[in-house]
Amino acid sequence: MTDFTITSIGTVHNDRTDVQDTDDWGAVRSTITVDERFGDACLQGLDGFSHVEVLFVFDRFPEHDDYREPRPYRGRPDLPPVGVFAGRAPRRPNRIGVTTCAIVSVEGRELTVVGLDAIAGTPVIDLKPALVEFVPANVEQPAWVSDLMSRYWR
Repeated sequence: MTDFTITSIGTVHNDRTDVQDTDDWGAVRSTITVDERFGDACLQGLDGFSHVEVLFVFDRFPEHDDYREPRPYRGRPDLPPVGVFAGRAPRRPNRIGVTTCAIVSVEGRELTVVGLDAIAGTPVIDLKPALVEFVPANVEQPAWVSDLMSRYWR
């Protein structure tokens, strides 16, 4: 395996602090402050897009020691066991999260978004404009996922 180092490019600021709270992320308004090393024009042009993909680190969750055995999703016995790469849970290798968020505003090094499911203080490792050409037209998923996620983005 190849080791690598990733340095955060910014930090999430919002009112969410509970890492266990997994409902109602849809209206959460967050501001991402990009580090000054990127300059005040680092977000220039991003305001022409409606959405941005935010890559971040689940820095308050430890990694599991062993990922070989499927586990019930989110540790819930009412959900089926899945392998580590069949879910988006925070306890995963490298603990990387990614969410596509609506852009509210872009001002200097501050990007304000809605729908980012990361708590205050979360390190951001990259930002990418959401492009229609990168969104698959026909995504399919198990019915239990749709039921579970119906409360996630309320």
